Amino acid sequence: MAHKLVIVESPAKARTIGKFLGRGYKVEASNGHVRDLPKSQIGVDEKNGFEPKYITIRGRGDILDKIRKEARSATKIYLATDPDREGEAISWHLSKVLNIPEDEACRVEFHEITSKEVKSAIKTSRPIDMDLVNAQQARRVLDRLVGYKISPLLWSKVRKGLSAGRVQSVATSMICDREHEIDEFEAEEYWTLTAMFKAGGVEFKTRFSTENGEKRDLKSKEEADHVLARLKGGAFTVRGVKNGERKKNPTAPFTTSNLQQEASRKLGFTTLKTMQIAQQLYEGVDIEGEGTQGLVSYIRTDSTRISEEAISAVRGMIEERYGADYLPEEPNRYRSRQSAQDAHEAIRPTDISRRPEAIKSSITRDQFKLYKLIYDRFVASQMTPAVYDTLSAEIEGDGLGFHFGGQKMKFPGFTAVYEEGQDDTQEEQDSALPPLQEGMTVEFVKVESEQHFTQPPAHYTEAALVKTLEELGIGRPSTYAPTISTIIARRYVAKENKNLYLTEIGEVVNNIMKQSFPSIVDVNFTANMERLLDAVAEGKVGWKTIIENFYPDLEAAVEKAEKELQAVKIEDEVTDVICDQCGRNMVVKYGPHGKFLACPGFPECR
Repeated sequence: MAHKLVIVESPAKARTIGKFLGRGYKVEASNGHVRDLPKSQIGVDEKNGFEPKYITIRGRGDILDKIRKEARSATKIYLATDPDREGEAISWHLSKVLNIPEDEACRVEFHEITSKEVKSAIKTSRPIDMDLVNAQQARRVLDRLVGYKISPLLWSKVRKGLSAGRVQSVATSMICDREHEIDEFEAEEYWTLTAMFKAGGVEFKTRFSTENGEKRDLKSKEEADHVLARLKGGAFTVRGVKNGERKKNPTAPFTTSNLQQEASRKLGFTTLKTMQIAQQLYEGVDIEGEGTQGLVSYIRTDSTRISEEAISAVRGMIEERYGADYLPEEPNRYRSRQSAQDAHEAIRPTDISRRPEAIKSSITRDQFKLYKLIYDRFVASQMTPAVYDTLSAEIEGDGLGFHFGGQKMKFPGFTAVYEEGQDDTQEEQDSALPPLQEGMTVEFVKVESEQHFTQPPAHYTEAALVKTLEELGIGRPSTYAPTISTIIARRYVAKENKNLYLTEIGEVVNNIMKQSFPSIVDVNFTANMERLLDAVAEGKVGWKTIIENFYPDLEAAVEKAEKELQAVKIEDEVTDVICDQCGRNMVVKYGPHGKFLACPGFPECR
């Protein structure tokens, strides 16, 4: 029977889309990439224009045979891999395998896996965008050259099994620099005085701020005691009363990096776990009474843009559920980062009427948590600001000044639905405001002094590292999770209680990279490389031009390092477990599947 063939990446997505398209279509999954550079060799012809040598990935042969068989009897082939550069490259590889002409309109993009979107996208196919493919080829070849040129050097100078990567090396270097900042930090002592006063029956807390009209910081116990000695608890007068109103605006709907950061703060998810669950929500889950449905739009995005249709739907829901006071006159618009590709919408629910609580029984606990996070953030992004009454005043007496600042919520606005998590600093707490008036006398209640020390910079968490990588323009939405996973798997970085710590191996590798390949671990160089890859995607720069400019410096640096770098010996961790063959203490070794115990006498002792 004649049919049209649609090829997607994952079997889960294939099942969902197959149900939407029905008879007349067959949907097959490529299971991700089908061709790649070979693992056993560099796979890039350095002497002939850096032409990549692609081979079928091991284990994909049977999948490709099945796709070829279906393609032979298909009246039309649609390549519907993910709507990003990597997905474009996978479609290009499939087109080569299936001998699809370059100008044929075979490429379709599903920005959300819903019946309406899928059927609409099928009608708007286009030829493969070779600029996007070439941007991905440039990234792949750059990463291969860096990895396959520098990694053997690390094997010979440090130990087998190490690897260098273009973005992972920068991330490791950033963590190393933060560790050094923390190690070199010298804490400074300071004291705070917190005084309680009473006005109109309301007690309120103030912070010591001035002495004899001058701003005063307390650096020692002696200085704090000096102020306490002056504080007789006599009459205190209110000065400089300022009543005001503060508006707090909602935050934009999620981009990939925002989602990873917030899921780490609020749900305790790793970046990898966040992306795995988000992928499930995007590809589709079985909902009771509805069948398989994609719950969120495409999850790899750096844009805060939202379609007019989605905005209209959420505004209607807000007015109906929360009332007109919660709906701004005009939709809220958010500006994306200057470096954003803006290829896709922000991450949002595909159907605003599908409330998290209504489908809770159909999805896993973690899927529910992440879907609710995405849903609530999107709804809140189109609501009115929260409004607070604010009050600030100075309380003066005995030549001493204490500052009061407080706020009380007047209207919750978007906070009725969602508030963004905080990494460290907390904003001023909502509290009752005392009835302070200019010139009134207030009653002194008590004062407390407390010693503090300035704190070093915080260790990076996964969320903080993703935030910094994005701010510096390093990597792209699809690269954050695999980059962090790689440096942890390679044991360059250890993770404890959410914090990322540099290991001994990480420090050794980073020192080598900084000494011999400073440009590769330089954040500005790496960010500029991202901009060049963007230029390739826009058709402004040839992808091989970037490689041709980059490679000579890399080759020269490798040759110099091979001659000049000294070997570094990293001793194995000795345990108290005894080898049952020779009696020596076993040592900890690391392999592809993690750490294991081994006899230091290997290979003589097995």
